[in-house]
Amino acid sequence: MRISQLSRRSGVSVTTIKYYLREGLLQPGRQTAATQAEYDDQHLRRLRLIRALTGVRGLSVSTTREVLDALAEHTGDTHRLLGLTLGSVRVGEEPAVDAPEAAQVEALVEKLGWDVHESAPARATLAETIGHLRALGVPLDWQTLLPYARLAERTAVLDLDQLKGIDDPLEAAERALLLTVLLEPALMALRRMAQENESARRHTP
Repeated sequence: MRISQLSRRSGVSVTTIKYYLREGLLQPGRQTAATQAEYDDQHLRRLRLIRALTGVRGLSVSTTREVLDALAEHTGDTHRLLGLTLGSVRVGEEPAVDAPEAAQVEALVEKLGWDVHESAPARATLAETIGHLRALGVPLDWQTLLPYARLAERTAVLDLDQLKGIDDPLEAAERALLLTVLLEPALMALRRMAQENESARRHTP
């Protein structure tokens, strides 16, 4: 397909596609003339993933390039690929979480038997949240979080079930990213609605 067709099918302007080509985010097409090239479905999938990484996840162009380069090294490793796309795995090596509440996170992960890398960003987020809540007088510990974690486990099963039947790694990565980032506000909304319903059940005469 020509670049104009690639633009129509992807929803990305020709100007932006040319920018991605210059920046090395998108591989060049097959040259058919001095100023023309042909693109295929692999370009389309990669372009959609770039759009998801920059527009949905909000990554910069340079960070997106790093993620895409890392993805290219792990194309055959679906677990690693999804981790890089969703941000649960950092690009490059990062130190483990170093916070007083890190022990609470480690205890929770151990109790659950989860396979979560020691430098996973979510560990730091969870440790920081526990710290903030404790500072505000809410003594949260791993035992309190355990039933919430069990609910998260069930949600993760539903998330990954959405990827069944998708064989192309880039398509799977894009789908996972969109479902994770765009579905999170809906999950929060469902939680608020459930809280309102539970409050009405408990407190309405």
